[in-house]
Amino acid sequence: MKLPGVLLMVTCAALAQAPDLKSASGYPKMVQKQVAAWIERAAEKMPEEEYAFKPDPAVRSFGQILGHIADANYLFCSPVLGENNPSPGIEKNKTTKAETDVRTARCFRLRSRAYDVLTDASANETIKAFGKERNKLGVLWFNSSHNLEHYGNLVVYLRTKGIVPPSSDRNPL
Repeated sequence: MKLPGVLLMVTCAALAQAPDLKSASGYPKMVQKQVAAWIERAAEKMPEEEYAFKPDPAVRSFGQILGHIADANYLFCSPVLGENNPSPGIEKNKTTKAETDVRTARCFRLRSRAYDVLTDASANETIKAFGKERNKLGVLWFNSSHNLEHYGNLVVYLRTKGIVPPSSDRNPL
């Protein structure tokens, strides 16, 4: 089975585990699972030859946006887990679809662990993030917002290439 198929199966399994939406920690888990699924599916839909596509020379390529998302997930989620950010530099160092997809899948496993350990009890625990003390829930909400922002970039790139983005796909699977 190819990597994208594995990613899709993992994503479907993750989405099947519905978070408790009555809890403070449930909403960011739900949002992040959905946006992660869209990002992974966007990566699958974009052909290899289009990973270098930039609608303007001043912006990141499609592949660089995926790398940026992956790098940022390490930045946000490592401190929540009490781990050092490995700073993999995916945006700057990985150029092919295969390299980017493997690294993105790894970062999403780390991201999943960070969201999985978030509970209502731990949501207000503070950690050092971005040079300040912040609560875990706030850091992960910022992560979700950041991923949604860049999913929006991916949507524009897909549409420019005539590809329906996952969030608009009438037949997502």
